[in-house]
Amino acid sequence: MQIIDGKATAAQIKQEIAEEVGRMVQAGRKRPHLAAVLVGHDGGSETYVHNKVLACEACGFRSTLVRYEDDVTEAELLACVDRLNNDADIDGFIVQLPLPRHINKQRIIEAIDPRKDVDGFHPVNVGRLAIGLPCFISATPLGIITLLQRYHIETSGRKCVILGRSNIVGKPMAQLMMQKNYGDATVTVCHSHTANVKAECREADIIIAAIGQPGYVTADMVKPGAVVIDVGTTRVPDATRKSGFRLSGDVCYDEVSPLCSYISPVPGGVGPMTICMLMLNTLKAARGGVFDR
Repeated sequence: MQIIDGKATAAQIKQEIAEEVGRMVQAGRKRPHLAAVLVGHDGGSETYVHNKVLACEACGFRSTLVRYEDDVTEAELLACVDRLNNDADIDGFIVQLPLPRHINKQRIIEAIDPRKDVDGFHPVNVGRLAIGLPCFISATPLGIITLLQRYHIETSGRKCVILGRSNIVGKPMAQLMMQKNYGDATVTVCHSHTANVKAECREADIIIAAIGQPGYVTADMVKPGAVVIDVGTTRVPDATRKSGFRLSGDVCYDEVSPLCSYISPVPGGVGPMTICMLMLNTLKAARGGVFDR
């Protein structure tokens, strides 16, 4: 069993990005510039955006944080998106989710210029991914496929089971794993209404767990030699920790890991790759984008 070290892989990729940025600046080009829009004071969002700022520094990017209180109107937020769309110095930007309930999240996402949509959530990018055109790919699925590639894990022709069908992870992950130029695998997507999930998983060469249920994948669901990628990051109570909680993945790591050829831990697996892939998307935007000209 080999542990897939997302933290070390992300650090290596950020170093590669920083070296390319250095070459860009030396050639007289501007530094990539990523902006983030943060609404309110959600603890998880605050931490995530802070980590994005640190990642920008590590990669040699400029970063801008635009903050609003919870009572910001949808019109004000749309006006901010419009300003960022038209700011030539901003290569890409993200609007941090979740947003307050009085704001239509989809309306905000659709207002973002697809060429600056480094989160990969705009329907144009989602649609281009579905038919195999160049696009910005959402960060977590891109991070997973990058880990599989960097660890030289064979995916072509393999049976891949994805647990979860979210727009952010499950659906784009399925698209990536089935496409010839990425996973080239045979893909099954399981969800809350799937019959006999255990039987589906036992046939899988690769399991990607993104269902949001701590400890959902148990040893009786995994065949010997399978590759298991754990996307779950749920806070569960833990009185032994100073914080009072610990992060738990969707996989019962201790009982599943002995069966695996490769497994990603939580924390330290997929999580670090997500922000790293946002940096990679921003670099691509700064280089001229990913759409066909």
